[in-house]
Amino acid sequence: MRERYYLVREDILPEAVVKTLQVKQLLAAGSVRTVHEAVEQVGLSRSAFYKYKDGIHQLNQLERDRIVTVSFDLEHRSGILSQVLALVASFGGNVLTINQSIPLQGVANVVISVETSHLTEDLDDLLDKLRSVQGVKRVQIVGQG
Repeated sequence: MRERYYLVREDILPEAVVKTLQVKQLLAAGSVRTVHEAVEQVGLSRSAFYKYKDGIHQLNQLERDRIVTVSFDLEHRSGILSQVLALVASFGGNVLTINQSIPLQGVANVVISVETSHLTEDLDDLLDKLRSVQGVKRVQIVGQG
């Protein structure tokens, strides 16, 4: 099932959800050292924080957090990695990191981290296109954040 997101005004959210976001902000800013300190400061139970923490994000934070890590097995031929990177860029993806192993038996493993908040098409469509590039042997998402 695909996650669905809604844009909701803060004043109609339940108090526990708003306070959960406040706790996350305190932790991110380093104003407190522990979840216990943060929930005490905003007046929220730890159980409520853990219930909602993965489901509430500031809108600008949600965009920044759309990073996908993709692992590829590529044939060891000139230009294949370049084609992969160009395709990611053509979909609006921003490549943040590239790690490549030394080719063994004519195949190199490449892992890239891609910021996906500005993709012009669905991530699954991008992955399908990447799989169709000649010389790409395997494409797999290994992390999403």
